[in-house]
Amino acid sequence: MTDQANRSPTLALNEPADSEVLTIGEIFWRDHQVWLQEQGYTLRPRYRPGWVPSWQGTDKDCWDVEDGQGLSRAVIIDARRLRDGADVCLKKIKTKIFPFEHGLSTLLGSGPLSEDPQNHSVPILESLQVPDDESLVIIVMPLLREYCQPRFDTFGEAVDFFSQIFEGVKFLHDRNIAHRDLNATNIMMDGSKMFPDGYHPQYPKMNRDFYSGRARFYTRTQRPPKYHIIDFGLSRQYDTRDPPPLEIPIVGGDKTVPEFRFTKRGKPPKPCDPFPTDIYYLGNLILREFVEGIPFVNYSNRLKGFEFMRDLAQDMTAKNPSDRPTIDEVIERFAAIRKSLNFWKLRSRVVKMRGFPDPRRPFRHWYLRIGYILRCIPAIPSYQRACQ
Repeated sequence: MTDQANRSPTLALNEPADSEVLTIGEIFWRDHQVWLQEQGYTLRPRYRPGWVPSWQGTDKDCWDVEDGQGLSRAVIIDARRLRDGADVCLKKIKTKIFPFEHGLSTLLGSGPLSEDPQNHSVPILESLQVPDDESLVIIVMPLLREYCQPRFDTFGEAVDFFSQIFEGVKFLHDRNIAHRDLNATNIMMDGSKMFPDGYHPQYPKMNRDFYSGRARFYTRTQRPPKYHIIDFGLSRQYDTRDPPPLEIPIVGGDKTVPEFRFTKRGKPPKPCDPFPTDIYYLGNLILREFVEGIPFVNYSNRLKGFEFMRDLAQDMTAKNPSDRPTIDEVIERFAAIRKSLNFWKLRSRVVKMRGFPDPRRPFRHWYLRIGYILRCIPAIPSYQRACQ
């Protein structure tokens, strides 16, 4: 094994760190695997002491086998809870760098607030203090997946998504909490009901064992999911919003926020109220992911039929923060939009603006929709109704 002390301190995060092909970010998890198992969580074979890559000595490549699937982010790893076999996610929090993240995450994700149905913050199942580093805490969360994978099947499913996320942000703002980084990667979905047999944590389209094919799943209409807001590393809670709090802008995933831009003379942006910025984040997510697409990225894959959200999203992304609606006004306006959508619109299939459509899909789609109608399955899913 390569002597870690002789390695360059500028080694890239995803560069192999030793002969076992683990990255530097993965080494931490391997070195703490025994301790984590003592706490009740087991990692995949790749991160267990003594692991030998299964593809060595074979004609297979690392990406062909399960233990060749590394981490997409070094601070987060999937695990399995030993007492019940549940799939969970572990995240490292460096408390010296993000001093508020652990406190806000546990405030929202555990205890009395976590039981509120309007709370869409990610649940925190447990917190673990790393024994050899007092500034490092590991939080345990349910295993979640991208909010848009699999794709939305109907407009009713997308309407449910908008409703849940607006509700979740209102829950935060009502408690004077600004998230400050509401981009598409920080909104995720609990897919446990949609994927009854599970899925691979690094390649969610595949089965849990990775090699036996694609994961079987239900539509959101059949098994409504709950959407969650994650990553409170930049979030803050304030004693009051009168007067509005002023924060020096911290650029997160969405770098298009108008108030974060330097002035024409090159001066840094002034402190600003983070709550209208949250509204911008949400509006821009709707524009980029549903209405207009992202130029030069997924512009050609933008979706048809979401023009009903355009006016609201454009107002939410107004250049002047004072011109943006509050989250209460967003919810009020969205309620009117939701009410205006007729039965056929809500049941209709979501399709991409470009591409080569399969002429058989509309027939398959309406065959299933008619079955839902006959079984009185609502056009707009509701995870709360499904839990009753």
